[in-house]
Amino acid sequence: MNAAVVTVGDELLVGDTENTNATWLCDRLDARGVRVRRVTVVPDEVAEIARVVNEYRAEYDAVLVTGGLGPTHDDVTMASVAAAFGRDLVENEEAAAWLAERGYSGGDLAAETTHLPADCRPLPNEAGVAPGAVVESVYVLPGVPGEMKAMFESVEDEFAGTRTHVLTVDVDEPESELLDRIASLRERFDVRVGSYPGEVVTVKITAEGEAEAERAAAWIRDRTDAVEEGEADSVENEGV
Repeated sequence: MNAAVVTVGDELLVGDTENTNATWLCDRLDARGVRVRRVTVVPDEVAEIARVVNEYRAEYDAVLVTGGLGPTHDDVTMASVAAAFGRDLVENEEAAAWLAERGYSGGDLAAETTHLPADCRPLPNEAGVAPGAVVESVYVLPGVPGEMKAMFESVEDEFAGTRTHVLTVDVDEPESELLDRIASLRERFDVRVGSYPGEVVTVKITAEGEAEAERAAAWIRDRTDAVEEGEADSVENEGV
């Protein structure tokens, strides 16, 4: 399963707010074997959100959109998703009934609070007020981190892929000197490889099978100045 994450908000683009929602969602999706192929930040603009949602829903199995829900002037995500599907934004009776059960009457909330894309599946907001929605393969979640996490967990079982095995090998060599061996590693084994330099270079090996990951890790350890865990701590401390 391939997915894209779209986070909405001018505050993200100007650096006022850290994009922790994207990081959290990517981590949870990866743990379920879902490959996140895109993470995109878009402004609070209907045309821009609709364009990105339309593009990504055609390319990926699922699109998760977070942020911009509610009745205020810059909460335009629901209208944008509705536009992407060519649907109207209408009063959702199920969402209104759910809020009524929680003690909210029509006079307590702005009318737009329960306006969702026509024929969508509403998602209750157990940690807040503004409901989310599922429109075909697009999941619309709140931007408030606590609300977003609670709502995602309510649909988490709908996301599944091939679980992977990840091993890391720390190498005490310059990254530039590892290029040939990393290329050979990718040729010999059915793995994805990343290299991340710091005090040491961390070679990250990802494979669908545990045995393949172990073989690849053993191969690179045997051909590099691999650092044992205790040694890695020592190297990092020396750099402080």
